[in-house]
Amino acid sequence: MKNYFLLIIILFLHSCKTKNIERHFPLIEKTSWFLGEWRNQSKKGDFYENWKKVSDSTFAGVSYIMKGNDTIFNENVLLEQRNDSLFYDVSVNGQDETYFYLTKSSKKEVTFENPKHDFPTKITYKLISQDSIIATISGKIKGKEKSVTYPMHKKKK
Repeated sequence: MKNYFLLIIILFLHSCKTKNIERHFPLIEKTSWFLGEWRNQSKKGDFYENWKKVSDSTFAGVSYIMKGNDTIFNENVLLEQRNDSLFYDVSVNGQDETYFYLTKSSKKEVTFENPKHDFPTKITYKLISQDSIIATISGKIKGKEKSVTYPMHKKKK
């Protein structure tokens, strides 16, 4: 009986041992071209978007527009793979967080959508070259389709 009890304890302890499982995040890996500092200068202001890798499944981004020395727009973004889905979570100062989910993905383009959001309902990033991307936000405003395009160039190191 004593040996039987000892065997049960050993089997129990062995089954509790955690295995080191390597996880892959293929959806977010396809967007590794997001990483880095991006910018665009225009008459309306200077647009900046900076992306950093937080973990294998998460990138953090910040977007802002400067006009002179004033920040006229600022938002924080988390790009996060959860299970088999990729989410674009936007947080604008003073507003609730808004979630967009991946609806289209290729090597050079990703589209996130949230049809319940007022504007935008769609966010698309397109890789033009290693140092050039275009971000487009689109949706309806007062019943009319509207889109805004942000061409950006990668800051040279």
